Amino acid sequence: MGARSTLSFEETAAKYPNFPRLIMLKTDIHRRGVYYTPNALSVIDETRHQLGGTHIFGTRDGKLTKRPEAFTLRDGTSVLSTPTPLENNPYVVDLIDGRLVLTDEGRILEEVYYWEKPDYYDKKTSSGALMQNIIGSRSQRLYLAPNRYCHFWTDDNGCRFCDIVNNLKQQRNEIEMQTKIKPKDVSETIKEALKEKGRFTAIAITSGSDFHGKEPFDKEVDYYIEILNSINENFATDKIPIQLICTALNKEQLKRIYENTNVLSLTMNIEVLNEKIFNIACPGKAKWIGYQEWKKRLIDAVEIFGENRVNTGVVSGVELAEPFGFESEDEALEAVLKEADELAGYGVSTVNMVWVPRPNTYLANQKNASLEYYVKLAWGLQQIRAKYALKIDFDDYRRCGNHPDSDLARVF
Repeated sequence: MGARSTLSFEETAAKYPNFPRLIMLKTDIHRRGVYYTPNALSVIDETRHQLGGTHIFGTRDGKLTKRPEAFTLRDGTSVLSTPTPLENNPYVVDLIDGRLVLTDEGRILEEVYYWEKPDYYDKKTSSGALMQNIIGSRSQRLYLAPNRYCHFWTDDNGCRFCDIVNNLKQQRNEIEMQTKIKPKDVSETIKEALKEKGRFTAIAITSGSDFHGKEPFDKEVDYYIEILNSINENFATDKIPIQLICTALNKEQLKRIYENTNVLSLTMNIEVLNEKIFNIACPGKAKWIGYQEWKKRLIDAVEIFGENRVNTGVVSGVELAEPFGFESEDEALEAVLKEADELAGYGVSTVNMVWVPRPNTYLANQKNASLEYYVKLAWGLQQIRAKYALKIDFDDYRRCGNHPDSDLARVF
């Protein structure tokens, strides 16, 4: 592969002084992962803190144990936790002098604060399901994954960086996670969550793809409509701040969702902004929809949902994976930002998630991109949104907290 940046965190921070330091640190924590020392874990209060275990994707160390799902930095920056083996050189959360701190090679960088779980987490639905296994919580939004199986994996065509099915198998064995959630359980959990006045400002829904139906993905659409209408039982308005994260649906399917549900915004993650790499890294998406058609459907969605209501996500760093990725970070950055700019011209925003090479995936043993690459990418995506006056209120730092570029919107 071509040249990659080797700058440390401090060197990167010195080179890009206008990039907020704590957002850069969050980006690097996502990139390198985090390890919790026994002392840091000893102060977990299971009656108070939000612990991992219900996320649709797995951890970097492949374990489902009671560790913090996320923590907050001193400026309110949310950091989703990706527990990582020590041998992979992660950041370390430790308890020193009675304080939870983030360290790197023994040096204290910041104080951290574990998220507190919502009140509904320990309650059960009328069917006996634990509510935290029905709907999770992320920052200021409710996070629902009603179908945790992706049918692209039935013929081994799942995305090469994805562990959704392997994680589902582990969750079913260890925490009795349902593959497909009942709409009534969803409605009851939403009702309970809404009792916590002011805590949640939005709802996000995401699932694995399902290509079954008269037209491919009709079955996925049917199920989403059923789930969305179960949520609507708890609201009196025509539209509520729901972000639906789904497969790239055709125009008629998009109209069905918009006209028959209360969903307000739409995300259809293309994962990789390059056709050649997309075809290799996302074979199921390439087979059933195709790269150019995926982009066309994103643009069609703007016509239906409106500007500032449609976006796509990239798993940034996969475009540099060996042996099919770009030769250099500069080449990758130029190509990704060019295509993101093209989509933005049609009213589609692009947000980036830092690629986490997880075990039991085809790309498990690879390294993601440098911190400098992620800084340049986040800055570039923020500049593109500013250029086209696009907002991502439904996927910003308050509601999600998973995207370094959307964190920049709170500052710039």
